[in-house]
Amino acid sequence: MDDQAAGEPGGADSAPEPARVDRIAGELVTETFEYDGGRQVTVYVPPDPPEAIVFAGDGQLISQWGGHLEAADVPPTMIVGAHRTDDEDEMARIREYSPSFDEERFAAHESFFVDDVCNWVRTRFSVALPAERTAVCGVSASGELALALGLRHPDVYGAVFCASPGGGYHPPAVLPSPLPRTYLVAGTLEPWFLENATRWADALRDADADVQMTERIGNHGDPFWQAEFPLMVAWAFGR
Repeated sequence: MDDQAAGEPGGADSAPEPARVDRIAGELVTETFEYDGGRQVTVYVPPDPPEAIVFAGDGQLISQWGGHLEAADVPPTMIVGAHRTDDEDEMARIREYSPSFDEERFAAHESFFVDDVCNWVRTRFSVALPAERTAVCGVSASGELALALGLRHPDVYGAVFCASPGGGYHPPAVLPSPLPRTYLVAGTLEPWFLENATRWADALRDADADVQMTERIGNHGDPFWQAEFPLMVAWAFGR
């Protein structure tokens, strides 16, 4: 549903099936940073020189989706996945990912994600692409992170990929300018997350942002998100 409000009668599409991936041609590289006593970042390096790059929260999950990009008709895309906290308290993850709960904790993670990780990628892989070829991605709670970082750093991330965002972080009363292009997706079987995604889509459209809002017949979870990921990359970076 391109540029249509989610929830219109008959407007939801069936969730695409994740491509079967038995092996990948690209490489996975994991590095441990000093942040938070030792935080890992896993990078999917495509077999061909990257023409686009996606930085992701919940990186232990999203970095594994490179094979789905290889199976799709999209440009070679590097995925840089910063792992979530090892703290089993769910609020520890939310405090890092949403600026609404703990400004100091969010700011520390923001500096790690935007500065340390980006600088390491530039040095380690000699990859530094312009904002129009760079996206920030998240699912559920890290979807809030993607929205927050996209709004705060449009000079770094020209696109936001956000699946089933949590509801702790709402659109500010006045949105900044410029705004990144934003792809939102949520499922009809996860109504609270669909409501959050729709709220963001409406606010961004009202601010004249370029928005893709997709409503799927689907529930909260990895298969739904990973199937959408190549569509996000194709939308933002095409061929």
